[in-house]
This record gives sequence, structure tokens and C-alpha cells, in this order.
Amino acid sequence: MYTIIMSLIMTIMLSTIMMLMCIFVSKKNFLNREKMSPFECGFTPKSSPRSPFSSQFFLIAVLFLVFDVEIVIILPMISSLKSANMTKWFMTSTMMIIILLVGLYHEWENGVLEWTN
Repeated sequence: MYTIIMSLIMTIMLSTIMMLMCIFVSKKNFLNREKMSPFECGFTPKSSPRSPFSSQFFLIAVLFLVFDVEIVIILPMISSLKSANMTKWFMTSTMMIIILLVGLYHEWENGVLEWTN
């Protein structure tokens, strides 16, 4: 128990010290209008330098990450097929696939996968 408490205290102290070092060492950035505007040979910019971000793209990217992580979880299950209990392996695989399909159906019903909204 003593080792766990000491590890926790050391972790908290180390992270606090690193955060304080970042605050003191970091470059102070004073933002003003001139520094934040894009440079176009001394002229005023003709258009906005930043295009609007599509929230639809963000949702599709998050869905991709979720399915990507699930595939990373499912792939080792194939190699454990030889040494695992078949009933437990089949139930685990089935539950993972059902959870993925229910999530996909939920996203589809909410219209997240529609690009023409």
C-alpha cells in the first residue's frame, strides 16, 4: 500500500512540476490584429484565410476512428481462436459485432451518414 501511495504522490508531483515548467518556459504570445492577419504584399486580404470546418467531416472521422479501434480489438481474436474456449470466443465476437452494428444503425438513423443535409 505504501508503494502505491508513494507512486501516486511522485506522479502528481512530476506532472505538476512539468506543467509549471511549461508555463514559465513557454513563449508569451501577445495576439493583435496585425500579427494574426495573413500577409499579402502589404494589401488587405481579399478573402478569409481559413475555410469553414465541416462538422459532417468531423463526425465521419470520429466514426472511422471508432470502427478502426474496434477492428484492432477484433483482429487479435482471430489468432486466439485456436487456444480459446469456442463458446466464449463466439459469444464475445458476436457481442462485439452486434455492438458495432447497433452503433452504425444508430448513426444511420440520426442522419450522420447523410452528406446532403
